[in-house]
Amino acid sequence: MKLLPLLTHVHAKQGGLYLPAHGRGSALPNDFRKLFKTKPGYWDLPELPDIGGVFEKSGAIYDSQMEAAKNMGTKKAWFGVNGATGLLQASLLAIANPGSAVLIPRNSHKSLIDACVLGNLLPVLYETPFLCDRGHYSPPDSKWLKKILEESKSQGLEIVAAVLIHPSYHGYASDITPLIDLLHCNNLPVLVDEAHGTYFAFIDHPKLPKSSLAAGADLVVHSLHKSGLGLCQTAVLWLQGTRVDPSELERTLNCLQTTSPSALLLASCELAINEWLYEPGKKKIIKRLKEAKQIFCRLKEGGVPLLKTEDPLRLILQTSSIGLSGIEADKWFMEQGIYGELPEPATLTFCLGFTPRKGITKSLQNHWKKLVSNFGQKKPINYFPKPPHNLLTIPTMPPGSAIRAKSQKLKLVDAIDKVSTQMIYPYPPGIPLVIPGEVLNRQLVQWLLEQRNFWPNEIPAEISVLS
Repeated sequence: MKLLPLLTHVHAKQGGLYLPAHGRGSALPNDFRKLFKTKPGYWDLPELPDIGGVFEKSGAIYDSQMEAAKNMGTKKAWFGVNGATGLLQASLLAIANPGSAVLIPRNSHKSLIDACVLGNLLPVLYETPFLCDRGHYSPPDSKWLKKILEESKSQGLEIVAAVLIHPSYHGYASDITPLIDLLHCNNLPVLVDEAHGTYFAFIDHPKLPKSSLAAGADLVVHSLHKSGLGLCQTAVLWLQGTRVDPSELERTLNCLQTTSPSALLLASCELAINEWLYEPGKKKIIKRLKEAKQIFCRLKEGGVPLLKTEDPLRLILQTSSIGLSGIEADKWFMEQGIYGELPEPATLTFCLGFTPRKGITKSLQNHWKKLVSNFGQKKPINYFPKPPHNLLTIPTMPPGSAIRAKSQKLKLVDAIDKVSTQMIYPYPPGIPLVIPGEVLNRQLVQWLLEQRNFWPNEIPAEISVLS
């Protein structure tokens, strides 16, 4: 057996700084923890009549989804057991017909490009501001988005829907309300990937970004394991307003959802949402945020180079400040028993989650000092070149057509001016650097070759292109 023993392998409690946010079960709702004390597998049930299903009009799941929507002030809610991925894909397919063009930020998750492949959609990828000191995308403001819309109109594009990310994987966020308002003024339905910002929707906190639900987005997807108290694969989709047809949305959800959903995961969706609807749960979030802020401040005061974002539950260690990549640092930290979430060329992101982290400040301070001692204080890497994309990138053909076209494999250096038939995306974070149908111009190829120095195992030396 290879997998099973690993499920019970225990890292030091403070060493698990990765998702899911429940911290190896410590923060799961009490009622859910009690469930695991029953006879093993006793809860593994099919869609019995009294349980129902996600798309049934009766049964406990139907009642629970209706109650969740009512409590959150939305028109509809659907639980998902294929993570945020399945709900994002179904949402995009519901608001865009085959052949139509959709605005998608360049730093979107690969799942949205996969949805374009499935639905024969044309993704119009728009750039967002880029932070060259760390190699991260940051959110646009309304002025930036207005330029995007003007550019799309000048190129004669008939955009039918738009996607926003709030917050990013790293926790970067801005005021999303004016962005949604601007897109609505242009008669576009708005889908928001709020996978990493679930808890924004449950508390009104002066130092937290407003949830896209409160800002009026038409469709919002929350991951309940990334930024809630659910098990892996759990998520929820919220629908509000009149711009999206709920019956069409249900049709696409039905196409992508398993016909045998796990009752355990569906119960996890229900309990994760209910846990934060009432005052005791909200107080727990606020307490956790206060603890996270204290951890951040103490680490900064102790000389640990952390980058600030709008999500207090993210700790972004800027390893490039000592000339070290986050990928190298991650390998070293794992050898010390500390497991991070997201290693990248300039940074290593840790996720605090909703479990108290006793002793984490001292531990990270000590390990940072050991890391510096072990690798030495090299020349800082202060600049990570911006991807050479235009404000808008319009594939020469829909990704679904490109990925199915006759192709050949070429070395990257020989692929200049060819059309890619594959997606390149370091994982994590799963953000595509190249999508099917995109032209590999000289600047892009050169940038990819440079990126291979940072991501040696994530960016291939060869790429599939149109024959």
